[in-house]
Amino acid sequence: MRALTLRPGPAASMEVRDLPPPDPGPGELLVRGLALGVCGTDREIAGGRYGAAPAGRDWMVLGHESLGRVEQAPPGSGFSPGDLVVGVVRRPDPVPCGACARGYFDMCRNGRYRERGIKELDGYGAEHWTVECDYAVALDPGLEGVGVLLEPTSIVVKAWQQVDLVGGRSWFEPRRVLVTGAGPVGLLAALVGVERGLEVHVLDRVGRGPKPGLVRSLGAAYHSAGPREVMDGVRPDVVIEATGAAQVVFAALSGTAPYGVLCLTGVSPAGRRVTVDAGAVNRDLVLENDAVVGSVNANLDHYRQAASLLARADRSWLGGLITRRVPLDRFREAFTAHDDDVKVVIDLSRP
Repeated sequence: MRALTLRPGPAASMEVRDLPPPDPGPGELLVRGLALGVCGTDREIAGGRYGAAPAGRDWMVLGHESLGRVEQAPPGSGFSPGDLVVGVVRRPDPVPCGACARGYFDMCRNGRYRERGIKELDGYGAEHWTVECDYAVALDPGLEGVGVLLEPTSIVVKAWQQVDLVGGRSWFEPRRVLVTGAGPVGLLAALVGVERGLEVHVLDRVGRGPKPGLVRSLGAAYHSAGPREVMDGVRPDVVIEATGAAQVVFAALSGTAPYGVLCLTGVSPAGRRVTVDAGAVNRDLVLENDAVVGSVNANLDHYRQAASLLARADRSWLGGLITRRVPLDRFREAFTAHDDDVKVVIDLSRP
C-alpha cells in the first residue's frame, strides 16, 4: 500500500512510499483510508519544527485528520465492514497521569501522551490503517464527503465546553460571540455559536474568497477590519481565538464585555514581539472578572459530540469548507498554501 511518510526534524523529508498492508491486532479495525485533512500542525511537522517518529525508527506515517471505511472488524466490536469511521488522534500516557487515567487524555499532565501522525505513533495518511476499536468513532453514512472535518470539529466542541465550564463559575448568559480566524476551526466554531442561538461575528484578514460567504450563509457577520476596531465595535461576551496571531490575542484580552471569556485555540509562533500595555490588560481582566483559557486536542466524548454536530449540520455548507482536494501522488500541493484555502484534503482513494 502507499503511505505519506516523513522523517521528523530539521531535514524533514516527505515522500510517498510503499509499505506492507497493516495487520490488525486484537481489538483493532482494518480501515481503508479515504481522506486526510492537512492543517497547520502538519505543515509545522513538514517544516521540521515539530513531530517525533515511533521508537526504533527515524520516519513515520504522517496525518492526524482521518476518514476511512471499515474493511475488517472484530466480532462484538460494534463496527461492521462498510462503516464510515475516524480515528482519534491522542492516546493516554502509559504511566498514566490522573487525567489520562480518567479518560481526559486531552488534559494530560505529564506530557507522555502519544499522537497519531504527530508524536511517536504512525498517522492515518495511508491507503490502509488500523485503529483500536476504543479509539474509532463512527460517522453518519451521509458524511463521506465531509467526515474528514471531524477532528477539527472535536477541537471546537472542546473549546465551547471550556467556555461553558469557565462561564459557569457565576451566572452566565452570553449573547454575542466573536470568532477570530475563518479557517476550519474558526468557521466550525461559528457554526456552533449559530446553533446556540448567539449573535455571531467572525474576524479574518481577507476580504475576498470563500470565507465571507461561508460566514454570511450561517447568518453571522463577517469583519476584516483591524482587531482592536472590531473588538470595540462588537464587545463580545465570548471570544474563540483561532489565529494564534499575537496582535489579535492581545486585542481580545482587553476587548470583551465584562465577565468575558476568551478561549485560545490558535498556537502562536515564538519570536514575534508586540508592544502591550500589560498594566491595562491586567486591570481589565481583574476589574471585569474576565477569564482566559487555553484549549487543545479532544477526548472521546468530544469526538462523539462532534460526530453528532456534523450529522445535523448542512452538508452543502460543510462541503464549502473543503476548498481543495488533491490526490496522494500530488501531496506537495496540499502543503503549499493558497489565498483561497480553507481546508485542503488529500484524497487517499485516488492515485
